[in-house]
Amino acid sequence: MAGAAATISSSVAYGAGESGFWAKDLEDEQLVDMYRRILRIRWHERTMADKMMTDPTYRGYNHFYAGQEAVAVGVCSALRNAGSFDQIDLIYSTHRPTGHAIAKGVDLKRMCAENDFRATGLNSGYAAEMHIADPSVGFMGADGMIGPGPVIAVGSAFAIKARDSDQVVVNFGGDGTYATPHFHSALNNATLLKLPFIYVVENNLYHQYAHYSFSVPMKDIATAAEPYGIPGVVVDGQDVMQVYNAAKIAVDRARAGEGPTLIEAKTYRYYNHWGAPGATPGELGAFGYDPLAISSFRPERELRAWMQRDPVDISRKILIDWGLLDDAKADAIETEVKAEVTEAFAWAAEQPLCKPEDGLKHVFAEGVVEARQLA
Repeated sequence: MAGAAATISSSVAYGAGESGFWAKDLEDEQLVDMYRRILRIRWHERTMADKMMTDPTYRGYNHFYAGQEAVAVGVCSALRNAGSFDQIDLIYSTHRPTGHAIAKGVDLKRMCAENDFRATGLNSGYAAEMHIADPSVGFMGADGMIGPGPVIAVGSAFAIKARDSDQVVVNFGGDGTYATPHFHSALNNATLLKLPFIYVVENNLYHQYAHYSFSVPMKDIATAAEPYGIPGVVVDGQDVMQVYNAAKIAVDRARAGEGPTLIEAKTYRYYNHWGAPGATPGELGAFGYDPLAISSFRPERELRAWMQRDPVDISRKILIDWGLLDDAKADAIETEVKAEVTEAFAWAAEQPLCKPEDGLKHVFAEGVVEARQLA
């Protein structure tokens, strides 16, 4: 639906669509794996938050992704995640990257090690949370700045088109990126060149501590697609199946050479902007005072209302309704995932720390650099 913001509602999410391929058509194993990855993200975030609050030896920090799991998993489930680097689809992340990384398939143990500045981490302990990357699975990296990710992602999409590859590039961005020039520059260039690019806006209602309405002049950010004549889709970001459906249509379109799509996923983060202020060990979410915001900037009733539509609960209920799981099997999967996450953090804690004196490695060229000039 070019040039319009199409809302995918729960009443049509599981029916036949213009792509002819919907979440319910996936293999049982794929659907259960989506639930498993949602749980993996959730328990990684909860475990890390608890360690930050209770373990004085822990060096990690995070912009937590809990509450938004269905967005990352729904999108990445529509991508090609296995194969060589010139075959797999690529994603670019934000300063809130751990959910995207897990959904794309990074090694959980090595990510936990990286976030604790360990030498065996994904990036040898020098990237930490806001700059983790793992190109081997198409996770091209997080970005500590707000907004420039899509410019780099569009560059990758241009390279893919120049190689005549059928790969697709996804950029995840928060609602605050609408107010940056990068947002519009990326969409404009991707449209003009019909690049295989998908911009996923995770609208969790807040840029740091300010409501998104302070800088976004419309109800739905997806309507920003209209001036570029590309599809703009609003989707329930708490429902992994709806996110998958929207992403699958966008991926098929991009792979067919039809250009970019803007997807806005309405979602919510359970913790505050950064770290775990206001949270209590063992409890999901942050309900208390945030000293960084100099206030409790979100109404508690708002957070609790969103938690009534939790991505974990929704995905679990769908799979039980579809007959793929029952309560016992769903509980067993969660128990397995919790053990996996616990093991990953324990493994990471035993790894050697990175060395400060090696911090400039891979920053500057080493050895003799041959003189060169443009032809």
